[in-house]
Amino acid sequence: MHFKSLTPMLYTEQIEETIQFYTTHLGFTCGDKNDDWGWAAMHRNEVELMLAKPNAHLPFAKPTFTGSFYIKVDDVETLWKELKDKVEICYPLETFDWGMREFAIYDNNGYLLQFGQDVLE
Repeated sequence: MHFKSLTPMLYTEQIEETIQFYTTHLGFTCGDKNDDWGWAAMHRNEVELMLAKPNAHLPFAKPTFTGSFYIKVDDVETLWKELKDKVEICYPLETFDWGMREFAIYDNNGYLLQFGQDVLE
């Protein structure tokens, strides 16, 4: 069996604001949206994510996720320069011993987004 892709679905009460964050700051495109369902699909290059209003059958006080979303990019320096003064920073651009140059930010919901580039290729 071959797994084809993974598309995170982020729960948020702020669909419009979240679309705005990802399109304005990260260059995503909102490819599909359904206001009746409270759902949207977004993409940039090969990276896809979905947004959804929380399921009525699950408790939801605020957006939570016990990890991060790690996005590999081909020019982490340029992306850092574009974002560093416009978003909330978790940690600044740095090179780690394991061969990644990366930084992390928070989106408008508080989800942690990390961006990295291999430096040992």
